[in-house]
Amino acid sequence: MLRSLQLHSTHRIILTLILSSLLFPFSSILSIHGYPTRANIFIYAGCSQEKYQPNSPFETNLNSFLSSVISSSSQTIYNSFVIGNDSSAASEGSIFGLYQCRGDLQPIDCSKCVARLVNQIGLVCPYTLGAYLQLDGCYIRYEHSDDFLGKVDTSIRYKKCSNTASSDTEFFRRRDDVFAYLESANGFRVSSSGLVQGFAQCFGDLTVSDCTSCIADAVGKLKSLCGPAAAADVFLGQCYARYWASGYYDESGPSHDDQVGKSVAIIVGVFAGLAILVILLSICKKSMG
Repeated sequence: MLRSLQLHSTHRIILTLILSSLLFPFSSILSIHGYPTRANIFIYAGCSQEKYQPNSPFETNLNSFLSSVISSSSQTIYNSFVIGNDSSAASEGSIFGLYQCRGDLQPIDCSKCVARLVNQIGLVCPYTLGAYLQLDGCYIRYEHSDDFLGKVDTSIRYKKCSNTASSDTEFFRRRDDVFAYLESANGFRVSSSGLVQGFAQCFGDLTVSDCTSCIADAVGKLKSLCGPAAAADVFLGQCYARYWASGYYDESGPSHDDQVGKSVAIIVGVFAGLAILVILLSICKKSMG
């Protein structure tokens, strides 16, 4: 059972944070009809309560999975993996996992986003038998069993509705036009009508009919949960949909998940600064000794 993220301060995390901050700096990407997105922005995460032991077969296979994800992301925006699974029964270290980038990302940007995922998932979910992490431009998930692969999950993982609302009849007509086109999506689809734009995507392990059904559910939740909002996002278990009116999206108010993302960034900065200070003091001590 996956739960919301918890943060742990250990020497392993501190060292990884330093390397992550040095090797994979935040970057901004302009895409989809001028819609500004920062592919590395944190959206949501979930961690299983069950843990694995260091140096166990599961850890070995997890490292292999993460390496395979990084290698594959430079070639394709989606892939799934099965590692360490016997044909007769699931072994102690078996891992089932997948990753996916947003459909408009170029391979180099997908690869950078996935590298950020790989560096962060062990920080937000240390030593867990299952975890998922969604950044704005990419997603990763792994489990000890394959119960989640290919099965529709329309539970809400994240939603955000802008503070700005519209009462313009033309806006609603244009928004509904965007929704109608997105609802028939298979994979990734972009839509625009007048000043209203949007896109939707489902994970590559879904069938065509399940993908269409999932996105239709996401669009329905956008209507019911965000009403007249000028912009909104909803991320379900295996798909998401988003729309915005030009000039309104950046006025969206903060949500609980935004605060979590900001907290992660602040903690990363604090720990990285402290770790660098410790290293510098250690170097000075050695040189003086």
